[in-house]
Amino acid sequence: MIYDHSVGLPVSEAEQVRARYARRQRASDPALPMFLAERERAVRRWLRESGLDPATARVLEAGCGTGGNLELLLRLGFRASNLTGVELLEDRLAEARRRLPADVRLIAGDAVEVAFAPEAFDVVLLFTVFSSLLDSGYRRRLAAHVWRAVKPGGAMLWYDFCFDNPKNPDVAGISRSAVRALFREGAMQCQRITLAPPLARAAVRLHPSLYDVLNAIPALRTHLFCWIRKEPR
Repeated sequence: MIYDHSVGLPVSEAEQVRARYARRQRASDPALPMFLAERERAVRRWLRESGLDPATARVLEAGCGTGGNLELLLRLGFRASNLTGVELLEDRLAEARRRLPADVRLIAGDAVEVAFAPEAFDVVLLFTVFSSLLDSGYRRRLAAHVWRAVKPGGAMLWYDFCFDNPKNPDVAGISRSAVRALFREGAMQCQRITLAPPLARAAVRLHPSLYDVLNAIPALRTHLFCWIRKEPR
C-alpha cells in the first residue's frame, strides 16, 4: 500500500494508475500497425476455434481505452448493443465515445467497483490491463470480480506482457503461471505473440518486413494471448 504523506491516507490503485498514465510519453510508434495486425489475427483465430456466435455473444472489456478492441469486435460481427466497455481514464473514454456507436455501453470508473450482474457475459476482454496494476491484492480482486461476470461456457480473453520492462517501472509483466493463479478455475490455453516492442520498433524503422522475420523466433515474443474458459456446469 502506498500512502500520500501530505494527508496520511493510502493512495488507491486506481489513483496510482491515473498517475502512471499521466507520466507516459505519447509518441508515435512505428511498430503499432504490426502489433495491432498480429493481435487481430490472434483474435480472429480464437473466434474461429471457439465456436462463439458473434451475433449473440455479450462481451465486456475491462479497461477498454479508446475503444480500439471493441471497434475490432464490431468488424468481426459482434453487435454494438451486446458490447460493454469500462475505462478508468476520462480522456480515453471520451475518445471511445467518439469512435464507437451509441449502442455500445461505456462506463466510466474503476472496473472493480462496477456492479456487473453475475454470469452476464460470454466473454470478458483483458488487454494490457494487469501489467499496469502493480498492487497484487488489487489484481486478485479485479480478476475475481470479472470472473464472476463470465457465464459458464464463456471465457476470459487475455493479452498482456509476460516480461518486465526494465526501462519502465510503471508496468510489470504477468507470467503464464501468474495468469493461471488469477484464474485457477478456468481451462487455459496460451500462446506467445508480439515481437518485443523495442526490437520491433528498431526493426520496422529499417524495413517493415523485418518484423515478421524476427517474430518467427518465439523467444523474442513478449506477450501472452490466452483463452481462459469457464467450464459449463
